[in-house]
This record gives sequence, structure tokens and C-alpha cells, in this order.
Amino acid sequence: MKLTVEREKLLAPLQAVIGVVERRQTMPILANVLLAVHEGKLSITATDLEVELVAATEVSVQHPGDITVPGRKFLDILRSLPADVSVAISTDGDKISIRAGRSRFSLSTLPASDFPIIEDIHAQQKVKVPRAELKRLLDKTHFSMAQQDVRYYLNGTLMEVDGKSLRAVATDGHRLAICEAELASKAGPALQVIVPRKGVLELQRILDQEGDAEVSIGTNHIRAMIGDVRFTSKLIDGKFPEYNRVIPASPAHAVRADRDQLRAALQRTAILSNEKYRGIRISMRPNLLLVKAHNPEQEEAEEEIEVSYGGVELEVGFNVNYLLDALSAIDGAEVEVGVTDSNSSCLIRSPGSSAVRYVVMPMRL
Repeated sequence: MKLTVEREKLLAPLQAVIGVVERRQTMPILANVLLAVHEGKLSITATDLEVELVAATEVSVQHPGDITVPGRKFLDILRSLPADVSVAISTDGDKISIRAGRSRFSLSTLPASDFPIIEDIHAQQKVKVPRAELKRLLDKTHFSMAQQDVRYYLNGTLMEVDGKSLRAVATDGHRLAICEAELASKAGPALQVIVPRKGVLELQRILDQEGDAEVSIGTNHIRAMIGDVRFTSKLIDGKFPEYNRVIPASPAHAVRADRDQLRAALQRTAILSNEKYRGIRISMRPNLLLVKAHNPEQEEAEEEIEVSYGGVELEVGFNVNYLLDALSAIDGAEVEVGVTDSNSSCLIRSPGSSAVRYVVMPMRL
């Protein structure tokens, strides 16, 4: 294998895929990236056996071929080189030589034949969605995913294709986030898949705002083409909870408040909440919201904000972090918090909109 390429043309695709290369690997080959040179193009592949990323770039090819090189070291070398320098790469036995200006590096390699690659994912359905919309779906829901929960199906995000809409749903059992986007064309039959946490976070990282993403859903994998980058992730094999059951259909009492005012009040009150449980009390009174917190040191915080509310007096306890996460993800100046009674979950959304919704379970305080 022998090629020459400008540093920037090589650095961009490598940075796009390097996120899945773990620093500590049980298999040495997984610390490497696969370089494959064919027909004037170099493709760089990285995988951790759960998520695979492939990025391509045009290069000047003298000899085609493929080899694997240590990913992090390769990236560090390219980052350290001066901008706009031309980089010459060639294999020499079981080593790879990298030359740029007066710099020369020699890296150890492992054979490309040992590198695990996900070939065909046997797509059952394909949908085209604007990248900005797909990023919005993940940005609005990812924080509600569970982390290392024994209920493994919660450690990811449900992607649901349903008629003309694509929906993302995440829950950790204490809160739920749901966001949906309209598709330009009608999709095939309704389909649900669970994308693991690592896959969601990597997809978020590589999504930019321009153009469309082509998403293919297979039996065991999901794949997305984002410009010159191909993302593939294994799916979690499990049944996601019937999330519609926990979304309050029409809460009896709704508080409408200025989003920034409410968020600031919660942030201030949170300072004196119990560091472990993060519980606060919210009291609803006609056109007034009281937010209270106390901790084991007998310290207390109280905030009052004016709201639009005409229902009965209610007091509910919540984890303040869950409320803050939801408020940070809501768009618009106003927010609506719907509650049925002191023991029911609350529904948080923008007034009059159901595209983005958050459900937070109450806490006993």
C-alpha cells in the first residue's frame, strides 16, 4: 500500500471515526483502525464490536492495499504535523511508514484480514431524514437513557418508524423523553428498534446540520449514511416498555410558566437539596408556584414565581435534576407542566405542542 494525501484530508475522516476506539482493549486489533486504499479512495474503519464507523476520503494512490494501524497514535501523529503538509504513507513489511516534510514515523501494524467488519445488515426498512432533524431527536432524548441498568433494554434509545413519522424515546424508569419528526415520504410498516447508548452518543457526535441521512434498519443492526461517514450499530435485543401507558393523556391541572424563570428558580433551590436524592417540593397555588428544598444539615431554600394556574392547591416532590434536564431541552419561552395529583407523574412540554414531551415521576419526600 502506498499513497499521498494532504494532512487535513486525512485528519477529518480519522477524527470522525476515532470515538469508537477504546484506549483499553481486550482484543489488540480493536485499538487499531483499518486503512483500505482502492480506486483513488482511502476508507478508515474503526469498531468496538458494537459500533462501527467508516469514513472515506480521496487520496493519490500509488499502490492499493489494506492494513490496520494503532488508531490513537496515528491520530496524535497527524495532529502534531503542521497544517497543509503533504503526507506519504506506505507499508514496509509489518510496519507502516508515515512521512511529512522532514518528519518520519514508523508504526507497527496488524493484518487487515483479522479486522472485524460488519458487511450487509439485511435492511428491512430505509428512511431518509434531514440530519438536523435526526440530531434534534437524539439531543432532546439522550439524557433520559439509563446507564448500566440491569434492565438492559433501557440502556439505549428506542427508534420508532410509524407511518410518516420517526420517533425517539428514552427512559431510565424514573423519567421519559419523547421526540418525533415528520418524514418527507411515507415509510414502510411500523418498526421499533433499540439503539445502544454508545451508538446514540457516537451518532450524535458525527451528525451535522446539512443534508439528509439515509437510515437503514436491519434485524440486528441500524446503519446511517451521513455524507462520507457510514455509521453502523448493533441493536439491543429486548422489548422496550410500552411508553404510551406512562404518558399522562390529559393532566387535570396545567401550570404555564416562563421557562427561563422556572429553570433559574430550580437551579437556585437545587443548591440546598439533598445531594444524594436531589428532591425538591413544588407547591401549586392560583397563579403562584412555590419551590422548596431542604437537606440533612437542616438548611432550606424557597423560591416563588408567578405562573398562569387556576387549579386547586397541590404539592408534589420531584428530582430537581430531571426537571432541569427537561426544561433545558424544551424550545420556546414558555413551558407547560401538567399534573393530575400529588402522586402522579408530571408532563412537561411547550404549550400546545406534543412533538417533544417529558414525563417525570414524583418522589416521596
